[in-house]
Amino acid sequence: MRLLHTADWHLGRLFHNLSLLEDQRHVLNQLIAIIDREAVDAVLIAGDIFDRSVPPSAAVTLLDEVLHALCEERKLPVIMISGNHDGAARLRFGARHLRQSGLHILSDLAAFATPVTLTIKGVEVDVFGIPYADPEHVRSQFNADVRDFDGAHRYLVERIQEQRHPKRPTVLMSHCFVDGGSASDSERPLTLGGAESVAWEPMQHFDYVALGHLHGPQYRGGEHIRYSGSLLKYSFSEASQRKGVTLVDIEASGVTQIEQIPLTPHREVRVLEGEIAALIDQGKTDANADDYLLVRLTDRHAILDPMGKLREVYPNVLHLEKPGMLEARGTQQLDRDRPRFDTLDMFSDFFEQTSGEAMSDEQARSMAALINQLQREETQQ
Repeated sequence: MRLLHTADWHLGRLFHNLSLLEDQRHVLNQLIAIIDREAVDAVLIAGDIFDRSVPPSAAVTLLDEVLHALCEERKLPVIMISGNHDGAARLRFGARHLRQSGLHILSDLAAFATPVTLTIKGVEVDVFGIPYADPEHVRSQFNADVRDFDGAHRYLVERIQEQRHPKRPTVLMSHCFVDGGSASDSERPLTLGGAESVAWEPMQHFDYVALGHLHGPQYRGGEHIRYSGSLLKYSFSEASQRKGVTLVDIEASGVTQIEQIPLTPHREVRVLEGEIAALIDQGKTDANADDYLLVRLTDRHAILDPMGKLREVYPNVLHLEKPGMLEARGTQQLDRDRPRFDTLDMFSDFFEQTSGEAMSDEQARSMAALINQLQREETQQ
């Protein structure tokens, strides 16, 4: 039996206020092509299907199209759990009826110990799914003495262990932050000010553990306890990650092979660094100028409308940093003089770019005096 493990689709996601829906459609079409090419028998989606609990209608439509292609057209079973971004109750609307078409939505915590049994090519595999649940939910649902995420997750995993069939391979799906995992900027914290990680040790005896939540492909405690990673790069901290999905071959004796298959985005997420003139020259011949970019300018002087200039060659510059300006100031603390210097630098650059020549010393002194006067008046007001 060949399983495809994927997670963290985040359909409807905005990236610096830019919709990624068409980018998501692009990689989901690749996912379907991989399923066809690799003869996948079942699909596991380990949470965060949507980016928020009430997703935009276009995101719901895209999910419907993908599930139709998998469950109806290809007759493949699909098992999904809810993540911390999903609205669990909304996600499982119609879940009891959809089972008949092969779609299993495991977002009801009360049913976490009931497996989905896949019978394919003479192999039977039990799949248990733990939807995202905070400790308070677990405590109230089961009257369990748990105080943190690790205690709650351990309690659920141990209950599943008690239900395991002794002669069937068992797959566990969970949406959680496994201790020691490598996080990215795009993952929403599971809790504020508290411990959110869970131990991998209670999960080590399952044949395969399909995890969701962390966006970088990785494993903890063993290659079979694995995050497939997100479909796309959802922050610039993920620029060096290679996104993809995970293929898992499993027989009656257990897992025989695990393979990560890459996905190629419509637009890459990149970080560029350098002086603005060099970056603009580079952009004129850059074959991938439409990529989503964070630009770090190393120029040590003020620049008039740097974003506008860069977007003439790189239309999808989404964020701009100016470490060169900070270095030019050294380690000087921000004080009341700092705004004056910045304003004078900006005006000097504006003057030079509009008049074609630098300000004279006398003009610079006059402008500095005017800026000082305006700042004093502002302070007095």
